[in-house]
Amino acid sequence: MVQLKPASLDTSFSALSDATRRGILARLARADASISALAESFEMTLTGMKKHVSVLEQAGLVTTEKVGRVRTCKLGRRKFEAEIAWMEEHHRLWAARFDVLDEIVGELRAKEEKDAPD
Repeated sequence: MVQLKPASLDTSFSALSDATRRGILARLARADASISALAESFEMTLTGMKKHVSVLEQAGLVTTEKVGRVRTCKLGRRKFEAEIAWMEEHHRLWAARFDVLDEIVGELRAKEEKDAPD
């Protein structure tokens, strides 16, 4: 089993749990943007956008650079390897459980058909 750092996963999943932050990542995947441009496109205050960007930055998903009075945001270099490994492990676990459940349901249906009056 893959050994993961729980705090890192918590930070990542917490950052990704908000629809606005996922939208910010999608927007930054197209092009870098200033905090003010992001705030405008999400119809949000600068303070609100700064908080969202800060959460993403702490998770390593976004980096910012201040040039003069403008803070530009871009996607971070961080990959989702630990998060993907965690999800794949749980996917395998649940897939195995559902396979067993499918077998049980199949056996019950076969028994019902066998026991049904003609």
